[in-house]
Amino acid sequence: MMLSAKSESDITSLAPSSPSRSPKRPVYYVQSPSRDSQDGDKSSSLQPSPMESPSHPSFGRHSRNSSASRFSGIFRSSSGRKGTRKRNDKGWPECNVILEEGKYDEFEDKGFVRRFQAFIALFSFVLLFTVFCLIIWGASRPFKAEITVKSLSMHNFYVGEGSDSTGVPTKMLTMNGSLKISVYNPATIFGIHVSSTPIDVVYSEIVIATGQLKKYYQPRKSHRTVSVNLQSNKVPLYGAGSGLTISPTGGEVPSTLKFGIRSRGEVVGKLVKTTHKKQITCPLVIDILSTKPIKFKKNACTYD
Repeated sequence: MMLSAKSESDITSLAPSSPSRSPKRPVYYVQSPSRDSQDGDKSSSLQPSPMESPSHPSFGRHSRNSSASRFSGIFRSSSGRKGTRKRNDKGWPECNVILEEGKYDEFEDKGFVRRFQAFIALFSFVLLFTVFCLIIWGASRPFKAEITVKSLSMHNFYVGEGSDSTGVPTKMLTMNGSLKISVYNPATIFGIHVSSTPIDVVYSEIVIATGQLKKYYQPRKSHRTVSVNLQSNKVPLYGAGSGLTISPTGGEVPSTLKFGIRSRGEVVGKLVKTTHKKQITCPLVIDILSTKPIKFKKNACTYD
């Protein structure tokens, strides 16, 4: 009994003198942001933070505000309001990602394809144009110039004795005349350029007179009569002159008229042309004293 009394008295006496114990400090907990955290951890574990005790109240609020502003500030609009972007399954906002257009090899392939397509288009155009030109050329072939020898007029015909450049005596012939030729262009879509080879009057294989048609242009579906001057001066006849009988009362000289006519039509400019040639041969007899024109019948000449 005495022990218990002593104990109570001791306790009573010691209680006022013992220093007062400070109350137990409460523990603060900080909840980690589950959606705005960097690692995306969904577990919101409550972890004690010794730095956020009541002795550091300002630090705790500053830390919380700074973290909130750090994670949410970047998603705020220019007006300060929080953005309304969609978020993925980890809580991060979705954003538009610019993808690369491809490798450099793809650009090379596209360039090659474009060049190949351009080549095919050019080749197709050339092929079609060539076929078109061939069709036009084939359609224009039947339109040949029609040539008709009309007449030969003698203005002067003289045969006399003389000598050539070497002094050999022989008969000499001088002639002057004009030949009329009719040309008809039957083409309906193009004109023609008409020219001729030398037009010769031949006696016993000797050219006793010659001339040439001047080149000219003749429109489509048109007729034209051209005149060519045939002349010679002191042509030596040599042995052929022995068979030539000339008298003051007249005489006849059998001869042949030979020449070629060339007609060229430009159907599509100078790209498509059509050309025709005709060799003409006309036998005739020249009366040295007659001034009347020698007219050629329709079938008197050959046209090859």
